[in-house]
Amino acid sequence: MEDEVFQQVMYVVNLLVTWTAATAIIFGGVVPYVPQYREIRRTQNAEGFSTYVCLVLLVANILRILFRFGRYFETPLLWQSIIMIVTMLVMLNLCTDVRVAAELNTKRRSFTASDSKDEEVKLPKKLFLDFEWNYFWSWSRFVDYVQCVVAFTAVAAYVTYLLLDSDVFVESLGFLAVFTEAMLGTPQLYCNYQNKSTEGMSIKMVLMWTSGDTFKTGYFLLTQAPVQFWICGLLQVCVDVAILFQVYYYSRYPQKPVSHTTHTTSAKAL
Repeated sequence: MEDEVFQQVMYVVNLLVTWTAATAIIFGGVVPYVPQYREIRRTQNAEGFSTYVCLVLLVANILRILFRFGRYFETPLLWQSIIMIVTMLVMLNLCTDVRVAAELNTKRRSFTASDSKDEEVKLPKKLFLDFEWNYFWSWSRFVDYVQCVVAFTAVAAYVTYLLLDSDVFVESLGFLAVFTEAMLGTPQLYCNYQNKSTEGMSIKMVLMWTSGDTFKTGYFLLTQAPVQFWICGLLQVCVDVAILFQVYYYSRYPQKPVSHTTHTTSAKAL
């Protein structure tokens, strides 16, 4: 009798741990972007957040979803990608509105300064369908970003459909997806190296990256996720640790005067 009760308790505990871990995996990746979103809305300034973060995460998670058609992995990881895609689109929508409003205000001030009050202030539109490389990922409307994402998804899905029977292609697709995401922290690492300082970078954010990536990598190992996942997870942890080392090194051995220009960073900022 006692053994049966113990087994039932252990079953419930195991179930709770599994659901907690799955929930953390699904929503943990988007948590750092919540304060970033609120900060942009509060200040109406998106200069501290690089929309190329959204580009990298959109590409990585779209490729990961396509990878699942060729190689099964845990459902929470699938939902994680879906939630991240939605989050990045929300961030893009906000950043586009804020940036266009800021450009419009600047234009209005210049018109006022030149006494051209009677003229209607207009901004040159940068559209995805113009296929201007100079304006890539700097478009004037949110719908252009959606068009780009849909076009990329359609092309990637078609290629995946044609080559789904190729093990080499499927494994390469999976590696490309997680490797792209794993490299998200390297621009910050390089930026710190160039500046010889980590001033202006949120240490709390880096600690969140490190704890999240460590948890995620452990989850990959315990759930026996495809090898690409945990290898690139370990790479992410190494990048995070390297950034933390930069924090220690440049604070202990300052390379530049404290008064140098501050570089604002974002969650996994570029």
